[in-house]
Amino acid sequence: MTNRLTRSNDAVLAGVCGGIAKWLGVSARLVRILTLLLFFFSAGIPVGTIYIIMAIFVPKENYREYREYREWRTRY
Repeated sequence: MTNRLTRSNDAVLAGVCGGIAKWLGVSARLVRILTLLLFFFSAGIPVGTIYIIMAIFVPKENYREYREYREWRTRY
C-alpha cells in the first residue's frame, strides 16, 4: 500500500471523502460526517469548492489497490 492520496472506489459522490479517510487511516463515515458539518457551518462555499477541485484533480485509485484494501479491512 502506498501513502498516496487518491479518490476511493468506495464512493458516495466522487470518492473524495473515502480517499481522505483511507489516506488518514480513519473511517470514511467519520470523514463524511465532518465534511457535512463543515459544509453547513461554513455556508458551503469553501468546502464545496475544495471538494469539487479535489474531485477533478485527485486521481482515482485503481481497482487492484481497492480490492487489496477491502481484503485487509475485513481481516481486522
